[in-house]
Amino acid sequence: MTDSYTPPKVWTWDQENGGQFASTNRPIAGPTHDKELPVGKHPFQLYSQGTPNGVKATVLFEELLAAGHAAEYDAWLIRIGNGDQFGSGFVEINPNSKTPALMDRSGETPVRVFESVAIMLHLSEKFGNAFQGAPEHRAELLSWLFWQMGSAPFLGGGFGHFYNYAPEKYEYPINRYAMESKRQLDVLNRHLADRDWMVGGEYTLADMAIWPWYGQLVLGRLYDAAEFLDVESYAHVMDWARRIDARPAVQRGRMVNRTGGDLSSQLHERHAAEDFETRTQDKLENA
Repeated sequence: MTDSYTPPKVWTWDQENGGQFASTNRPIAGPTHDKELPVGKHPFQLYSQGTPNGVKATVLFEELLAAGHAAEYDAWLIRIGNGDQFGSGFVEINPNSKTPALMDRSGETPVRVFESVAIMLHLSEKFGNAFQGAPEHRAELLSWLFWQMGSAPFLGGGFGHFYNYAPEKYEYPINRYAMESKRQLDVLNRHLADRDWMVGGEYTLADMAIWPWYGQLVLGRLYDAAEFLDVESYAHVMDWARRIDARPAVQRGRMVNRTGGDLSSQLHERHAAEDFETRTQDKLENA
């Protein structure tokens, strides 16, 4: 980097200098407009977009349903690029204005749940601690869930932003966040060297939480960065990612609230199991 930046004594918001998300990112919380959220017929109302954090929730919903649990849900699309997350109805559920957000209407009093791993734990506990594994492995499970929540911002908001979304390529932040992202991949690769799953020898919430970020990264689906990060060198992570990617519930979960990629892989809203066959964007746009 040749240009030097001298920070002012007091930072001020330059609304034109935010890259791809300049129109939606802002330094204040709260709603920007009034907009009520739709409510469907199912006990669980999910408001999300098919980002890695959103995929965590939809994969778990689909895995719960596949396991025979009564976890029927309505998934409503929140278009982040349009600022839907700043609508008054969404902010009432998640004051942090980040997807996903869940309204649990299965009881007498609706319960709001925000932050993706909080949603996962809430749903798991609703259904007998589903996908948590053996009780003796709970501490390990929580450790990996919190590892993911603490680590992914370096991958997404750090590396992904500067490598893929920033208005220009800046050497220092790309190198700094690439180094951290590769260190995180190495953490996973070493851990998975002698095991198939993250915790306790079975597929758990930890796999579902980590895969949408790091699994999809090594599968070449995030930030167009697979070659740059040399993801093929993380062989154990790659094998693990492919095992999860082959699960039918994961394939369905990836489709929900997805707005990019092949039209046949986009199910903008999900209200019933048959929607995967009848309401993907290729069918709706060709109707």
